[in-house]
Amino acid sequence: MFGRAIYFPLLLAAMLASCSAPFKPQRPAWRAQAENACIAQKRVRPSEWIALANEVEGPGICGLTRPFKVAALQSGAVAFNSTATLDCPMVAELESWVADTVQPAAQARFGQRVVRIDSMGSYACRGMNNQRGAQLSEHSFGNALDIGGFVLEDGRQITLVRDWWRGDEQARAFLMDVHRGSCEHFSTVLSPGSNAFHYNHIHVDLAQHGRSGRSICKPAPQETLPPPDQSPLVAMQNARPIMGEETDNDTTGKPPTAAFEGGDSLGPINVPDVPPPPRRDDSAADDPDLTSSIRRR
Repeated sequence: MFGRAIYFPLLLAAMLASCSAPFKPQRPAWRAQAENACIAQKRVRPSEWIALANEVEGPGICGLTRPFKVAALQSGAVAFNSTATLDCPMVAELESWVADTVQPAAQARFGQRVVRIDSMGSYACRGMNNQRGAQLSEHSFGNALDIGGFVLEDGRQITLVRDWWRGDEQARAFLMDVHRGSCEHFSTVLSPGSNAFHYNHIHVDLAQHGRSGRSICKPAPQETLPPPDQSPLVAMQNARPIMGEETDNDTTGKPPTAAFEGGDSLGPINVPDVPPPPRRDDSAADDPDLTSSIRRR
């Protein structure tokens, strides 16, 4: 009886202590699973431009299990203006996006490649659109990147805040092409025109939007102008001979006029001196033909 009297107060105290202990929220399990699967599949390989970093833990559920510090993509060919902290799936998708979308668009529009991406933010524990009390942004998990612009090989800068609305035709078309291609790589793409918060950058992330796996792409992609004639891609097509166009090879079957004109359009030709043939001796005219085995009769 005495033992029970002691046991119940201790049990009650333990229960009360557990209730008063601070609750630690847990990061959704799918995030760590996606990071570990990406690394196991070797979708991202550490290099001098991409380094595996220590786990980012908190505050709260913010952070990454296996973060990467990224200074450049495409084996160093496309640099970031500042080192980005991103999870493995995001790094892998950015690599594909640059190769499949950004570089082809830059080559078609400008005849040169992009050498730098100007980032406006990667990992940051914050609410959506930097609003207090808002749902956590994908930036809180290193699963998003904000892109403010691009730098071309010749040093030209293409910025979202200037060129999306007021750039020349090809600069605007390039950004529209990038926006459209981004929607094929990421589950969320928000560009200028989507809302007031994204007037100066493109936001891309790999968020899970419900069980349906739907994607968000705003504003709706639009058709763009064809690339200029000086584009290498267009120039290759224009280089093919057109029927009736003057080419080096005549396929009409008609001899050129120059073949019937006197003189040589290339100028005098130096002909080597050739000795004249030996003079014929007429006295041997009545002699038998010494060059033939047939004798006269």
